Amino acid sequence: MNPAADYLHQCRELVAVVERQQAAIVQAADWFAATILAGRMVHLFGSGHSRILVEEMWPRYGSFPGFNPIVELSLSFHNLVVGPNGQRQAMFLENVSGLAERILRNFDLSAQDSALVASSSGCNIVPIEMAEQFQKRGIKVVAIISRRHSEASASRHPAGKKLQDFADLVLDTGAPVGDAMVKVDGLDTPVAPGSTIGGCLLVNAIKAEVAARLTAAGQPPKVLTAGTVVGAKRATELFESAYDEHARRLAKLYEKLGEP
Repeated sequence: MNPAADYLHQCRELVAVVERQQAAIVQAADWFAATILAGRMVHLFGSGHSRILVEEMWPRYGSFPGFNPIVELSLSFHNLVVGPNGQRQAMFLENVSGLAERILRNFDLSAQDSALVASSSGCNIVPIEMAEQFQKRGIKVVAIISRRHSEASASRHPAGKKLQDFADLVLDTGAPVGDAMVKVDGLDTPVAPGSTIGGCLLVNAIKAEVAARLTAAGQPPKVLTAGTVVGAKRATELFESAYDEHARRLAKLYEKLGEP
């Protein structure tokens, strides 16, 4: 089997891992739909490459309002690699205790909210403390990790806690230890990671279930949709109304900020 075929074969295995988690996917969708129907938001957080899952959830084609993407550029701005805003700084900041609490200080959170926190290893301090802070406020937390990778990894948390220790529900991308899935002859380290594949399968499965629940409840979501599907005029209407709804929901996270 050549490397490309090997990678695609292993990706099919990731689909199977996600399929076995349908009960958990349904549970996550129940919580997220209840939050959105209550007029609140589902908070999304991921640092490093886990940011990809946040952006996959919202905003992009096939997604809809109700999600609050919390993305810190200092933790996920990868394109410079070295120098100012480089990877060394981002990887350092990802393990600074207290940063998660300062990030969430910007929002008036409610127990009606829910949260999705993604971290392949589940071992870096900021996503762990993000989940911990959400739980302290009575917010249901769904974690996405690579279970095999997390179990084989050492936590940076001072008490040895991992992301799954502060989650009400844990979803597994199915990626292997180290994430990379393909061994190349003559190369002593594997290449081609799989956690993004499994993670995107999970968040889109959840998204589809949430859309079904909102529609069944008489509040069909305003889905960002291409003009080639619904026509240019309708697509523009959907984008504008979706962004307006996002702004109104977001405003609720600021209106009582700092009040006793």
